[in-house]
Amino acid sequence: MADETNGMGAAPPHLAAEAVADRLRDRITTGVLTPGHPLRDAALAEECGVSRNTLREAVRLLVYEGLAVHQLYKGAAVKSLDVEDVHDIYATRRALELRAVEQSFTAPQASLDGLDRYVSAAEEAAAAGRWERTATHSLDFHRDVVHLLGSARLNRFFRTTVAQLRLAFAEVPHEPGFQRQWVPRDRELCDLLRAGRRTEAAAALARYLDDSECQIVDIVRAARCT
Repeated sequence: MADETNGMGAAPPHLAAEAVADRLRDRITTGVLTPGHPLRDAALAEECGVSRNTLREAVRLLVYEGLAVHQLYKGAAVKSLDVEDVHDIYATRRALELRAVEQSFTAPQASLDGLDRYVSAAEEAAAAGRWERTATHSLDFHRDVVHLLGSARLNRFFRTTVAQLRLAFAEVPHEPGFQRQWVPRDRELCDLLRAGRRTEAAAALARYLDDSECQIVDIVRAARCT
């Protein structure tokens, strides 16, 4: 097992745990870890090259963020979201993404133009039928929209929201049909933002979030009833 060093001796335990939590959060965001996936101490600690205590602290951070849960007699696992979680996620998205659109006039043009990279990547992934990657690129695009606010604190906060949203996506029974619809809508939003058409972009995003929340709520509700 690695000795959890940072090149200058042993890394502080809380920094090592945060690094592992970042790694696990990224796996959730990219769809590698899905709801119910066990987060077993021994296996993950060995894979990440850290002690079991560090791994447990990382999992505690994910529990605090609403990305994992402790199960009686089973240990920790990636969280399965409920309808209330979905509503909370979309309340956050409206507060941050709509604000970012409204304030996008303060963003450098390079940041606005940079939005295209994720939309183009999503279009390419969709054309190739790679729907998990399509979803990841779409999430990256919306995370980049929030980055237009220029706040490192909000960026870190929204990173967790994006991971939670990916857990909601995991409940979708037919991913191609669900993900396909958002690709042209991401393109529309991207092009409006790049052109400085903020009022139209805000209206398009509001419709987008309403439609997405409605569909995800119905999907999660149906999944809990089966």
